[in-house]
Amino acid sequence: MRFDVCRRASEPELMDTEDCGYEDLRDCLRDLASVNRVTLGYRPTLGFLARMTREGRMPIGRPVHIVDVGSGYGDTLRAIHRWANRRGIEVRLTGIDLNPWSIRAAREASLDYPKITWIERDMFELDEVLGDRPDIIVSALFTHHLDGDGPLRFVRWMEDTARCGWFVNDLLRHPVSYWGFAALARLFRWHRFVQHDGPLSIARAFRRSDWHSIVAATEILESKARLESWFPFRLCVSRVKTDVIPN
Repeated sequence: MRFDVCRRASEPELMDTEDCGYEDLRDCLRDLASVNRVTLGYRPTLGFLARMTREGRMPIGRPVHIVDVGSGYGDTLRAIHRWANRRGIEVRLTGIDLNPWSIRAAREASLDYPKITWIERDMFELDEVLGDRPDIIVSALFTHHLDGDGPLRFVRWMEDTARCGWFVNDLLRHPVSYWGFAALARLFRWHRFVQHDGPLSIARAFRRSDWHSIVAATEILESKARLESWFPFRLCVSRVKTDVIPN
């Protein structure tokens, strides 16, 4: 694939298209969790939750309901679970994924995490199963999988659904990241899906101008959404609803 920093790639990823067995997908998801650890991928999401806590935007007197969309192997929610336990924060965690094998792998990897519930469902159908609106919606390495107006619809849905705020943790489309990850994946001998899809994910990811356009199209004031870079090569978008009183 020819990398073009000025334009998002449109080629589908193997994870999203190739018919493989459960064990093959599970091994890929395990290696993606390794990628997150090696590349400090949990820090942006945990940093957002820490900011919500410092600014008093977390509900008081009940568990904070956090939903992870496109939860995959569930490693982000397990990281949130550990983070909350260390701070004595009561949480209720829900992982949402369309792929039944991702849900199965996440459940098997999360037997020691009783506060996490896993749901196989399209994100736009969550109202049928969640009941009350979640307090916070997060996603990690998810939005670059969306095509067409998918990112715009997702941001609008989060804005309408999350009571207190939302956070998008994703990649930055950058040539150093693209070529660097390709070398890193070969060095660590990660799963063949990771070696193929990792650089493609970066090519499908967004730049600041892309996110500015998406946020503007949602009619959320730019002053109410935060766009920030995290080392290495993460570009994240967040929204804290300061006009909402947590309860």
